[in-house]
Amino acid sequence: MKKWRWIASISLSLFLAFFITAAFIYTPEEHSTDSDHSTVKKERSESKPASSEPKEQEFSPDEEDSDRAISEGLKDVFTGVIDSAKGLFVKDDMEIVALGDSLTQGVGDDTDNGGYVGILEDTFNSNKERDLIHIDNFGKRGNRTDQLISRLEEQEEISTALEDADLILITIGANDVMKVVKDNFTNLNYQDFVDAQDSYQTQLETIFSMIREENPDAPIYLIGLYNPFNLYFDNIPELGKIMEDWNEISKEVVAEEENVTFIPVRDLFEGSEDELLWEEDNFHPNERGYKQMAERVLEYIKDDVEQ
Repeated sequence: MKKWRWIASISLSLFLAFFITAAFIYTPEEHSTDSDHSTVKKERSESKPASSEPKEQEFSPDEEDSDRAISEGLKDVFTGVIDSAKGLFVKDDMEIVALGDSLTQGVGDDTDNGGYVGILEDTFNSNKERDLIHIDNFGKRGNRTDQLISRLEEQEEISTALEDADLILITIGANDVMKVVKDNFTNLNYQDFVDAQDSYQTQLETIFSMIREENPDAPIYLIGLYNPFNLYFDNIPELGKIMEDWNEISKEVVAEEENVTFIPVRDLFEGSEDELLWEEDNFHPNERGYKQMAERVLEYIKDDVEQ
C-alpha cells in the first residue's frame, strides 16, 4: 500500500505539473490573430506529400451514407441551437449574466460562439418572433475564486450587470484545483488538495455574498466540475476523488444559500472524454461538449426563463 501511494504521489507530481497545468492556467497571447491560425494550417498542408497524379475518389453507397451522417451531425453541433428547445418562449426583457472562468468564456469552442453560453443564447433567440436576448458573458480564462472576487470588487460593469440580472450562471473552481498543482508540483500529494479546500469554500461563499449584495433575488446556478483527467490518468483514483471533493464542497455551500442551485455536469463527460473534449488540450470542452453542457443547464433553468 505504501509503495502504491508513493507511485501515485510521483505520478501526480509529474503528470499534473507538466501536462495538466498548462491546460487550465496558460492564457494565450491577446494579440494572436486568425492569420496565425491560417499560417499553422498552411504549414500543416504543405507538410503533406503531394500526389503526382490526382486520383479519382470512389465512394460506395455505404460510405456516402456515412459521410452524410457525419456531415449532418457536425451541422447539428454548429447550429448552436438545442433542438429540443427550438421555439422556446423566454420571458420578456430577460437579463442573464454569466460569470467565471474559461468554461464561461468558451475556450475550446472552435466555432467561436462562446461555448455553452453562446449555445443558450442562440437557443433563446431561435424564435424569430421574440425580441433578441443577450447574455452578458464575463468569463475569463484562468480565473480562480479569489480572482473572480477581485473582479466583482473592481469591475463596475460586472456590478451593473448583476444589479439588472434576472438569472446568474457561474463556472468556477477548476483553476483553484490547478493552483494546488502549480504551488506543490515538486512534491504533490492528495493532502495538498485537502488543505486547500477550506480556502475554496470560504471564497465561494464570498462570491455568493457579493452577488447578493448587488442582486438579492435573482436565481443563481453554479455549474459543477467534470473530471478531465480520466482520458489519461484513469489508473490514479486520487484524481477523480479531487474533483469529487470540489463538487461536494460546492454542493454544501449552495445548500446553505437561498435560491442557489448546483448543476452537475461530471456525468456528461465520463466515458466520452475523447468525443467531448477539445483536441488542442483534451481538458476544455469542444463544441459537442459545450452543447451537452448547454442542454444540461437549460434543463435546470428552464422554469426560470420560460414564459
